Amino acid sequence: MNTWQEDRPGGGGSYGQGNGGQGYGAAAEPPLPPELNPRGAGAAAPAQPQAYPRVPQQAAGGGFGPAEGYGPADGYGPPSGPGGPGAPGGPGVSGAPAPASRWPRKRKIKVAALALVGALLVTGIGTYFWADSKLNHDKDVLSDYPGRPAAGKGTNWLIVGSDSRAGLTEADEDNLHTGSAQGKRSDSMMLLHIGDDGNTLMSIPRDSWVNVPAHQEGGKNVAAANRKINAAFALGGGKLLTQTVETNTGLRIDHYAEIGFAGFVGIVDSVGGVEMCIEKDINDRDSGLDLKAGCQTLSGSQSLAFVRQRHQMADQDLGRMRNQQKFLSALAKQAASPATLLNPFTFYPMVSSGLGTLIVDEDAGLTDLGSLFLSMKKVSGGDGRSMTVPIGNPDFRTPTGESAVKWDPAKSKAVFDALKNDTAVPDTK
Repeated sequence: MNTWQEDRPGGGGSYGQGNGGQGYGAAAEPPLPPELNPRGAGAAAPAQPQAYPRVPQQAAGGGFGPAEGYGPADGYGPPSGPGGPGAPGGPGVSGAPAPASRWPRKRKIKVAALALVGALLVTGIGTYFWADSKLNHDKDVLSDYPGRPAAGKGTNWLIVGSDSRAGLTEADEDNLHTGSAQGKRSDSMMLLHIGDDGNTLMSIPRDSWVNVPAHQEGGKNVAAANRKINAAFALGGGKLLTQTVETNTGLRIDHYAEIGFAGFVGIVDSVGGVEMCIEKDINDRDSGLDLKAGCQTLSGSQSLAFVRQRHQMADQDLGRMRNQQKFLSALAKQAASPATLLNPFTFYPMVSSGLGTLIVDEDAGLTDLGSLFLSMKKVSGGDGRSMTVPIGNPDFRTPTGESAVKWDPAKSKAVFDALKNDTAVPDTK
């Protein structure tokens, strides 16, 4: 049976299958006679719709999907791409495979690792600024003055243990046998030199007879005079003490650190105590220390009593300084250990209790303190040496009849010159 298309050029086939089975409009029509062309004589015929290649397609499962000859692949639109309707993975197709995951397993692991690293960085940076904010900076302690020694090689720290009772209650003072004296005096002082030729931890006796530079007391000018070195700290704090040390040693102090009784006890307790080996029994009534000989872990209160007691020492203050050096090196080893730094239950209490009472110079930060502890740890490990300023007379009598410590001029100068030039420190024994 002929259809109405039979008389059309290219007709004779079924609908959409004319001219060899190509879709509608696949065969180009001949141009109209010039007289019938609405565009005028010689104008090209209107462009014909573009024919798309036929892609056989079957309705999925015999349902209501697109049938052959009506889909985009049959001349009514562009072919379906991957994931489109009727294509593998496309929607609306019964029995199609599940969509592939957009996050492969390896990529998930990488993203998780990056997220963890990012979280650790944020936490680490936050912890750094939090800990750094705990430091008490004294901007004047290392002030310049006329005649100040030039900077030498290496780095010099002045470390001061004061008898400040700040932060202690009356009950604490009784338990620690500190008394209730107001103000603060130097209970110990050490100079730590960090250099390429090794580290040196040198104690300075607090009764050292030295020249204290001119300064002000109560708003009045006081001329330079010979005094015990702890008088400089009592009268002018860290600033006058630093200037006194620099003037008498010729060494420029690069960093300053000072800690009182409360901070000392807090640091020791926060790291779980410090292991010390006691050579003989100690029973000191003044400090309240009662220890048996042998290796044991000292608490904060026991440690404070240990570094302060001297009455059982044959050489009094000099013997006490040896204990202080030994203890401070052991504390640095404990505080700088991974077990302390990587454990939040010890690190954060140590920062809160220790750094909160620590006074440092304006330029000292956490990295500088880290270098300080690591250097002291090396000294305790044998990579360096501990010593005392060479003594000429341990019982020098002052003009007022007091007992003081007089340095050996020649030997002490040789040590100071070596530290200044960062060369091997001579044996002064």
